[in-house]
Amino acid sequence: MIVDTAEEMINAPLVHKGKVRELYDLGDSFLIVVTDRISAFDYILKPGVPDKGYVLNALSKYWFGITSGYMNNHIIHTDVEKLQAIIPSAEDRELLKERIIVAKKAERISIECVVRGYITGNGWRQYEKTGEINGIPLPEGLRKNQRLAEPIFTPAAKNDVGHDEDISLAQMKELVGEELTYALQERSIMLYVLAHSICEQKGIILADTKFEFGFYAGELIIIDEIFTPDSSRYWSEDKYALDIEIDSMDKEPVRTYLAGSGWDKNSEPDELPASVVEETSNRYKGILHRLVDSK
Repeated sequence: MIVDTAEEMINAPLVHKGKVRELYDLGDSFLIVVTDRISAFDYILKPGVPDKGYVLNALSKYWFGITSGYMNNHIIHTDVEKLQAIIPSAEDRELLKERIIVAKKAERISIECVVRGYITGNGWRQYEKTGEINGIPLPEGLRKNQRLAEPIFTPAAKNDVGHDEDISLAQMKELVGEELTYALQERSIMLYVLAHSICEQKGIILADTKFEFGFYAGELIIIDEIFTPDSSRYWSEDKYALDIEIDSMDKEPVRTYLAGSGWDKNSEPDELPASVVEETSNRYKGILHRLVDSK
C-alpha cells in the first residue's frame, strides 16, 4: 500500500507538509512521517512509490545510529506504539510503524550543508563555466565524476519557496557567523568521510550529500534526514566511470522517463507508468539492502 499522507491518521496539528515528509506538533516534540510521495522538477508525481518512505526512514535511522557516536541528532524514539493517543487506530499504526521519527524541537539553521567528494552534477556544471564550485577554485583539467583530492564544503542558503541558493563560505559567514560556519563545515566533512568509508566497504560510492543542522538546548545537532537517496548521490562501484552520466541509486528511472516523455516541466505531469514506479521502488530497496542488510 502506498502512503501518500498521514493527515487522516494523526490527532495532532500538521505544521509542515514537504514534498515527502510531514511534520506534526506533539507539544514538546515533533512527529515526522515519511510518505511514499516522490517529486521531480518541483512537482509531486503520481502515483507514489511503494516502500519509498519506509526505505528513507530506515536509512536515516541506520545512519543516525552510526553517527550518534560522533554527533548527536534529533531522534527521541521511533516506536509508533508509544503514540496510541496520537494515532489511535491499530491499523494506522501498523501502516506507519517504520515511517516515523519522534524528534526534538530543534531550532533549524537555514543552511543546507553540502559536501562533495566527486565533481559531478551541479558542481561539474559550475566548474565547467568558472573553474570553481561555490567560489572554491579547483585544479585545471578535472574530469566529470573525478574524485576530488579532498572533499569540499559547498553550502546553500535554504529557501522555503523555490530552490536553495548556492553560496560561498564568505557569504555563509555573513549569514550565520564565522564560528558556526567553521563548525558546520568541519562536522559536515567529518560525517561525509565516515559514511564514504562505510559505503566503500559495500561496493558503493557516496559521491555527495547534504545535511541539515539545528540547535537543541544549546547543542549543535543533526536534524531532518541523513544519507538517504533523496539527500545523497549514491553510485554503484561497478557503474563508476569518468565523463559519463552515472546511473545513480535513487529516482533516476523517474528522471529518465520524464526527460524522454515530452513533458514541458511547466504543467502537471501525467501519471508515471507502473514499470517506472516498480523500477524506482526496487532502486530504493536495493540501496537499503546493500547498505543495511549486507554484511
